[in-house]
Amino acid sequence: MKNNTRISKRFIRAFNIKLTINNSESLQKLQDIPYLAVSNHTTYLDIILLSAVENFVFITSVEMRKNPFLGRITKSGGCLYTNRKKYISLPAEIEKFASAIHQGFKVVLFPEGTSTNGITVQPFRRSLFQVAIEAKCPILPVCIKYKAIDGKKIEKKNRDLIYWYGDMPFLIHYLKIIGHSLEAQIDILTIIPYQEGKTRQELANQVYGQILSSYLEQESSVDKQSSSLSMVLK
Repeated sequence: MKNNTRISKRFIRAFNIKLTINNSESLQKLQDIPYLAVSNHTTYLDIILLSAVENFVFITSVEMRKNPFLGRITKSGGCLYTNRKKYISLPAEIEKFASAIHQGFKVVLFPEGTSTNGITVQPFRRSLFQVAIEAKCPILPVCIKYKAIDGKKIEKKNRDLIYWYGDMPFLIHYLKIIGHSLEAQIDILTIIPYQEGKTRQELANQVYGQILSSYLEQESSVDKQSSSLSMVLK
């Protein structure tokens, strides 16, 4: 897992990404505690950025395993695969993912179900929040934002250079992004401790509220986090 983190940091340098992590002290609080991290999802680079921050294991779709490039990354990172088209397998998957947390792993869930076009955060699928209930572990909400491409603010005319969604061919998208410089930001949000009796719907709503609020936060309000510990990876 530590090797995967080193590789991801090399990818960040290769992709010329400046990554800022806000409120990183929350990561320190959970350094020796297994937990479920929950994040929004707009592109395959999300996995690389998060892997550079912590030794995470990711819950991802079985379709991702078939991707020539991403399949190799997810396998090397020890990803846990879910088949979103076969609901009959869900109870066994939840048990498997909760078991990984019990074994001491920090597991990441992308509950939007697929990567999106970055306009907003799509509603969360609630089912896999049961993992945190079964594991009796805290949840760490995380918000990933891509701030600029080649020094220019991300907007409609350039967003498809970074966001990978719908039926975009992976290789074409990957080749287009090479050579551009990127600025990204990860906001570590408020830890949600395990609480007996909370339902997966309540947890999903609570986490969604945090991530959506952070994602839609105006540029001018980013300075609110200046009092919290931040670090920059280049």
